[in-house]
Amino acid sequence: MTADLSQLVKAYDVRGVVPDQWDETLAELFGAAFVLVTGASAIVTGHDMRPSSPGLSRAFARGAAARGVDVTEIGLCSTDQLYYASGALNLPGAMFTASHNPAQYNGIKMCRAGAAPVGQDTGLGEIRELVEQWSESGAPETAAAEPGTVTQRDTLEEYAAHLLSLVDLTSIRHLKVVVDAGNGMGGHTVPTVFDGLPLDVVPMYFELDGTFPNHEANPLDPANIVDLQKRVREEGADLGIAFDGDADRCFVVDEQGDPASPSAVTALVASRELAKHGGKGTVIHNLITSWSVPEVVKEHGGTPVRTRVGHSFIKAEMARTGAIFGGEHSAHYYFKDFWNADTGMLAALHVLAALGGQDGPLSSLVAQYDRYAGSGEINSTVADQTDRLAAIKAAYEGREGVTLDELDGLTVTAADWWFNVRPSNTEPLLRLNAEARDEATMAKVRDEALEIIRG
Repeated sequence: MTADLSQLVKAYDVRGVVPDQWDETLAELFGAAFVLVTGASAIVTGHDMRPSSPGLSRAFARGAAARGVDVTEIGLCSTDQLYYASGALNLPGAMFTASHNPAQYNGIKMCRAGAAPVGQDTGLGEIRELVEQWSESGAPETAAAEPGTVTQRDTLEEYAAHLLSLVDLTSIRHLKVVVDAGNGMGGHTVPTVFDGLPLDVVPMYFELDGTFPNHEANPLDPANIVDLQKRVREEGADLGIAFDGDADRCFVVDEQGDPASPSAVTALVASRELAKHGGKGTVIHNLITSWSVPEVVKEHGGTPVRTRVGHSFIKAEMARTGAIFGGEHSAHYYFKDFWNADTGMLAALHVLAALGGQDGPLSSLVAQYDRYAGSGEINSTVADQTDRLAAIKAAYEGREGVTLDELDGLTVTAADWWFNVRPSNTEPLLRLNAEARDEATMAKVRDEALEIIRG
């Protein structure tokens, strides 16, 4: 197929509707382009539970093998399990998943050896150009004289062992935890990782089903954690954990069923990682995490570094600074001990260890790290993103006690509040996040910003 790759290749990955926007023919071209751009002699691939994933993954492997590259297929896996394989085997990797998107979507998350990200500026742009050329001309230039091998390898046990070597859960008190896998890859990884731990696990939607019969596998949307919240209260559980479709993100609810903000989880995990590293180290946070994150990092002896939203920016900054940990408000958590890659499972283990290492409930523990009133992310459809951002800038520029910066969209900061507005890469949306020292101030700031955004 001749593809419109402008819609398919995003800032950090490939993602689109199958077969309307892409298919196995294109996947094969992506495999050939990936090995050409990375210069790899061997790669590793994995895929999630979507109906189209095995075929797309196999086609990618064919495209790579035709160029003389050996392919290790780890089969069904979470995205962080693929990152584990890329790190442990020191091979470039490709994960077939559309994360939390609806069933008709699929995509590819690619990395270089050691799980280093492949984004628009680190190879994805070149891959796109090659696939565009080849999809028009019909095929890549001649294949290798000797095709590469395609072999299967199961890495689930090794992945679990590696994670459990990084967090000690052997001496925690017994905890009852409800886990909502959302019919995604958490249903594949949780039973192995949690096996033998002092946990009473109540599973929800562990059946792997890429049609998502129960709810979308996107716990960032409050509608998708309602079942988990209810079940935690019914079971009298200590906490609930929800994973997204490819299980690289985890969301936590406390014993009352109330969500713990990803910023609070970032701060909690940061304090533990800093303790592990002798109270020294850099922690990366994106600019829409709560003020509590840099505060907690400083209180525990660390150095907070603020960066743009997006995993390729976080990973690049972690590599540049040698950071020990990084967190995003979208519940992506990155660890130096995990090749700077994001793993929701490791963050979940840290939360379990922190809770089980003391006697209080999770709500009390989280309260230490959740200090401000936040709006959450509010999306507004706009006709002209640039025009609306300029209008916000004009409204706040020159106000006494207010500073503006344009690291990522526009951030407006005062003594008691801040907000950030940034454009979506893929849709005609502006995304607003606001925070203040109290709920009333936050509501006022949020509503004033929305009034300008929505014009």
